[in-house]
Amino acid sequence: MIVVRDPDRLDRLPDDALLAALALGERDAAAVFVRRFQQRVFGLAITVTGDRALAEDVSQQAFERVWRHAASYDARRGPVLVWLLTITRNAAIDAIRVRRTVPIDPWVAADLLGPSHVDPATAAVASDDLCRLRIELDALPAEQRRAVLLATMGGRTTTEIGTIEGIPTPTAKTRLRTGLRRLRTVMASEADR
Repeated sequence: MIVVRDPDRLDRLPDDALLAALALGERDAAAVFVRRFQQRVFGLAITVTGDRALAEDVSQQAFERVWRHAASYDARRGPVLVWLLTITRNAAIDAIRVRRTVPIDPWVAADLLGPSHVDPATAAVASDDLCRLRIELDALPAEQRRAVLLATMGGRTTTEIGTIEGIPTPTAKTRLRTGLRRLRTVMASEADR
């Protein structure tokens, strides 16, 4: 075990040396490591999850994984920050995948949906439009469909979509724009019939 007599020296260590001290069991290295990176880790976690409480859990999981796997870090593969943010992103995606939907009271859902005295003809047209949209959405390539759904249903920005999908923001913008354009074209041609 490394013993550093002056804990302030840990603050001055480069990232990879600090991680090495953490891997070797230096007592104060974990606190310094967390202080150094906590804002970036939490920022990415909240961007991916969109939920503050879940982002806090993801951040803690990311730091735990780093602590357990600090000895496996290879500086030749990239900087410590990139390694840490990759771990954070993966933990956030895992957390989103296992998140269960929260049941909602049927009476609350009915209130959210609005009045039930809608004209049957209007409801039928809306239902047909929704079915056509669902069919056309399914016909989109998977990456465009995910981008459209994340933006329209999830309220995500293209930057957030890029982070979630692990792609550059311009690629996310292109996927979203192309998917929406295809949907508009098909829906407009259907309406003209």
